[in-house]
Amino acid sequence: MDTLDAIYQRRAVKHFDPDHTMPEADLAKLLDAAVQSPTSFNMQNWRIVVIRDPALREQCKAAAMGQAQVSDASVLLLLTADLKAWAKSPERYWRNAPKPVAELLVNWMGPFYDGKDELQRDEAMRSCGIVGQTLMLAAKAMGYDSCPMIGFDSDRVAELVRLPEDHVIGMMVVVGKATKPALPKPGQLPLDEVVVYERFG
Repeated sequence: MDTLDAIYQRRAVKHFDPDHTMPEADLAKLLDAAVQSPTSFNMQNWRIVVIRDPALREQCKAAAMGQAQVSDASVLLLLTADLKAWAKSPERYWRNAPKPVAELLVNWMGPFYDGKDELQRDEAMRSCGIVGQTLMLAAKAMGYDSCPMIGFDSDRVAELVRLPEDHVIGMMVVVGKATKPALPKPGQLPLDEVVVYERFG
C-alpha cells in the first residue's frame, strides 16, 4: 500500500475479530518496521511490550475500563520508553558510524540529558508517539487495523507488566482484523487553523 493511502485509511478501530491470530512472521515484520522510527541521538529508547497471554490481556482490559479491543485484537502492544537509555552504553547506538561522529554524539548525550528529568520524559513521550504512528501505518499497509489507547490505569498496567522504575508508559496500541469499520471522521480542522507560517500572530 502506498504510504499516503495508509495515512488516509488508518483509523482507530474499536471492533476486532477475537479469533484471528497474527502469524509470527507478520508480528516480526510489524515490529521490525516500527523500530525503524527515528529517536533523538539514535538511542532507540522505546521498549515495546508484546502482550498476547489471554489472562494478562484480560487483566489489562480490566485496567482499561473493560474496552473490548484490548482482549479482542490479535495483539496488544504496550509502548514504553527507558528514561535512562541515554546513559546505558550509548556507544552501541553509534557502533557503525565513523569514529569521530560516534565520539562526538556519545559525548554529547550525557550533558544533554543528565539531571533534566522533564527533558528525559519529554523525549520518552516523543519516541513513543513516533513509534506508535509507525506501527499503525505499517499495520495498515500490511492489511491490519489498529487503535491507539490512553484510556487505562497506567499504574495498574505498569504493575501487570513489571515495568522497571526508570521506564514510563506512553500508550497502548492494539492491532488486528477489524469486524466493523471505524465511524466516519468526525471533522478535521482546516489547515489555516492548525498551520502557522513563520510566526504566530
